[in-house]
Amino acid sequence: MGSAKKFIIAIDGPAGSGKSTISKMLAAKLGLLYIDTGAMYRALTLKAMRLALNLEDAEVLTALARTTNIDLVNSNGALNVFLDGEEVSGLIRTPELTNNVKFIARVPGVRKEMVRLQRLIGERSGAVLEGRDIGTVVFPDADYKFYLDADLDERARRRHKELVDTGQRIVLDTIKSDVVARDESDMKRSVGALKVADGAIVVDTTHLSIDGVFNKLISYIKK
Repeated sequence: MGSAKKFIIAIDGPAGSGKSTISKMLAAKLGLLYIDTGAMYRALTLKAMRLALNLEDAEVLTALARTTNIDLVNSNGALNVFLDGEEVSGLIRTPELTNNVKFIARVPGVRKEMVRLQRLIGERSGAVLEGRDIGTVVFPDADYKFYLDADLDERARRRHKELVDTGQRIVLDTIKSDVVARDESDMKRSVGALKVADGAIVVDTTHLSIDGVFNKLISYIKK
């Protein structure tokens, strides 16, 4: 599989497909850094919301990205997200913020800054990266590229459970509507759109357990 320092695994897919869980497991198994690229966009969204910036102003958002320090630190199997030195992992998963990420993620200047950082981190140490455009834009030459998917109802159920487990009260139908809207935004944005990368292995996780998905991906990596 080559040296760990240069070993890159790209995992893309829509919300609720299982990317985060599987990416963390693969990174732990293979001794690689886990990079949640979506968390970086969420952190920047949090800052923009706190500053009450115009989320339709691409120039302002690009300037914000260039002057913001976002860091990802793996600690005891968990990913800690730091925004200008503040740990914000628990603050970037609210439904309101999720609905606003699309404004940040579609700005070319913002994506350029994020991709630059993602490549720098990945190339330095080797990594498992998950997001929407890892195999298409960030690391099109990754050692392995996967695209995880699942049907809408299952993805909404998973997302709902995730939020409930963090103490948030929200009805499943609301989550389902949010997932539909996020899918449309991710797939139609002009830069970094969600799609299957050339050469990516597509895995439907709808009826698979976490261990089932993990074992499937590991089987490809070991070949």
